[in-house]
Amino acid sequence: MENTDIHVHFPAGAVGKDGPSAGVTIVAVLVSIFTGRCVRSDVAMTGELTLRGLVLPVGGIKEKVLAAHRAGIKKVIIPKRNEKDLVEVPQNIQKDIEFSLAKRLEDVLQQAFEGGFPSLKDATATISQNSKL
Repeated sequence: MENTDIHVHFPAGAVGKDGPSAGVTIVAVLVSIFTGRCVRSDVAMTGELTLRGLVLPVGGIKEKVLAAHRAGIKKVIIPKRNEKDLVEVPQNIQKDIEFSLAKRLEDVLQQAFEGGFPSLKDATATISQNSKL
């Protein structure tokens, strides 16, 4: 894909509050295309994404988790800052689902792909080290 350009267009008519929560999912799909690896079929995810890779909180966590449970999803990736919203999810649903809390895009990719991305762990460590300088 070295000589391939990707253009993703989101029409202006889209509902503003619905689009941002798909940020991590859209990037996971693009990573899947570029790497030829499939996102795990038992994982659902939500989260707004900044240009610097931070995963921001979104609304509707209870509804999204209930929908994932109805679909038979076993793992849900949500923004770390939405952890407090899990108290709204019934206990019987919580026990059936593994929750992964993401602060950065790297966290999402490690959980969304089988075996994660070992090279991202090294890159994340370097980013953390450089941000302390």
